[in-house]
Amino acid sequence: MPQFKANLDTFPVIDGIARLELLDNTGKIAGVIENKAGSQGSLRLYLHLVNLYGSITPEAAEKGLELYAEHTADAEDNPGKHPNIDRLFEVIEKQQTLTIRKIAA
Repeated sequence: MPQFKANLDTFPVIDGIARLELLDNTGKIAGVIENKAGSQGSLRLYLHLVNLYGSITPEAAEKGLELYAEHTADAEDNPGKHPNIDRLFEVIEKQQTLTIRKIAA
């Protein structure tokens, strides 16, 4: 299985994006991923999923967990340590869809 770093190299660049806002089905902000150290990999992964699926659907979340590679198992073992992975588990569990709003830098 490819490691997250290898997967990361296939994701879109995030130049010009300050953050992604994740919106629930009511349009309320359910989460934010900032373009800053520590979350740039997640920002790129979520952007990649949106490019593929149009939004963060349960199917997109499954793909995201696959792409997070070794971090997915760590997130399962340590709830709260990887909030952006935890969010994908929640999307699957609740069968929800999150839409994305890109905020320019």
